[in-house]
Amino acid sequence: MKYTQGTLDKLGDILGESGYVVRYERGTFQSGWCLLEARKIVVLNKFLSVEGRINTLMEIIPQLEIEFDKLTHESQKLYEEVIKKAATEA
Repeated sequence: MKYTQGTLDKLGDILGESGYVVRYERGTFQSGWCLLEARKIVVLNKFLSVEGRINTLMEIIPQLEIEFDKLTHESQKLYEEVIKKAATEA
């Protein structure tokens, strides 16, 4: 997977299509992110690099309840890739 703004945008699309809002904020996030599950908001540390943001999203997407049927075909393929990578790392 390439560490580009385009990849970051596509990962954000997966969350957006599932009803999550991705926000970039300042804060003392220990791992670079904070999840407010009750409101479906993912908050990433805005000081992370693009690579850091991508790695963080790839880490948390498998933990979220993503509605696969609501995803576009392109997002479904990327989501499956993220899940597959998470399964091989576990």
